[in-house]
Amino acid sequence: MSDDEWVRRTQQRVLEAMRAVLSDDHNHERGLGVLRGIVDQVATDTGVPGLRNLFTALSLALAAALEKIASGQSLAAEDLVEVWFAD
Repeated sequence: MSDDEWVRRTQQRVLEAMRAVLSDDHNHERGLGVLRGIVDQVATDTGVPGLRNLFTALSLALAAALEKIASGQSLAAEDLVEVWFAD
């Protein structure tokens, strides 16, 4: 698989993962099941390198979304992360 194909496939899986988690507010377990299936498929198809790429791409997508939200609220993204994810 070429680098471009690898990037496109990873981006497609990120979108699938996001949709799985966000798709059905009434059935959280179904969304998690779909997400786990995506992760399992990545692990089966591409092993650790694929999981690393998926994790990195998901983290970057989350960071970009948080930056947009923070900007709209005149906050630093780091401050928003602390509010949303700190225990």
